[in-house]
Amino acid sequence: MLRKTSCILVVALVGLSLTDCFGRAREKEGKSPLDELPPHIKRVTYFGQRADWSHDGKRILFIEKTFGDVYELELKTNIIRPMTHRYYHEGYTRALYLANGDILLSGARQFDANNPTASRSEKNAELWVLKRDLSEPPTPLAEKCSEGPAVSRSHMRIVWTQRGAFYMADIVYENGMPKLANKKKILDRNDLPFECGLETQNLRPPDEKELIFSAYGYQGTEVAGLNIETGKVVNYSKAPNQYDEPEGIFPDGKHTLVECDKHDPRGSQHVDIYKLALDGSGKTERLVFFGDYPGYKASNPVVSDDGRYIAFQFAKYGDMAGVGRGIFVFDLQMYEATKRTQTE
Repeated sequence: MLRKTSCILVVALVGLSLTDCFGRAREKEGKSPLDELPPHIKRVTYFGQRADWSHDGKRILFIEKTFGDVYELELKTNIIRPMTHRYYHEGYTRALYLANGDILLSGARQFDANNPTASRSEKNAELWVLKRDLSEPPTPLAEKCSEGPAVSRSHMRIVWTQRGAFYMADIVYENGMPKLANKKKILDRNDLPFECGLETQNLRPPDEKELIFSAYGYQGTEVAGLNIETGKVVNYSKAPNQYDEPEGIFPDGKHTLVECDKHDPRGSQHVDIYKLALDGSGKTERLVFFGDYPGYKASNPVVSDDGRYIAFQFAKYGDMAGVGRGIFVFDLQMYEATKRTQTE
């Protein structure tokens, strides 16, 4: 049940009445969002996290668990195929489709069950390329990566975080083997006018001249954009004392999805999925309401290339960031049609 102090915070920050806040908590107490899914949200797996859409929108790539195997779901048939079972490895924290269909992986060479988070750190997590035909084990790119890299949807280009800086490079193939070329630093946090932690999120379509990134710890956490050509940084969320972490971006580049605690401002454990305008207005729209059910949250959304669907995951309070307990698909077309019907 929501605490009284939390409800008072919500009242102050988002304008709900105290009756609304307590009423919502009482109404959902003991229930699960999984039992009351709206028609535009469908559960597609009962395990897994960190989904990524194939470019044709027919498949979803996801990680079994943090430091686990990588799987691919074919949506038409509901067949789930293992992608990393054919060789031995120490588990992965990220798996993302590259523009050519190969898969960019992040994972450490060694895993210690007594100290698992070390394999997620930038000292140990490496970038690898797994060929789409799964004909051989992945090739290391000789780069360490802090948390998630940003992957171009149209070019063989990636951006990643290491030692408080962003680096960008192209993936090229020499004698069939992938490697990095044209590597350059595009931002160092020491050059920012404010202090924060950094993580790359998305190259902003359609021209991909801007990098959307997380500014952790700045005014809570803000959604920021870096103009790769000029170095200019823009704050898009503009919401002090609110947690806003960008995740999937829309193909027209006008909006990004965010993990946000606007409805329950107690930090990253209390997030749901919002849509944020990237026009500087800071305007948001809440899309998922799993957080109205005590103990639950929704996170890690990603948008299909045609802008029709969102894939995301659910988790519970206390789960490590990025941990998911199953993948869901959100039909944006159905959602918008329902909204129109309700307002008519």
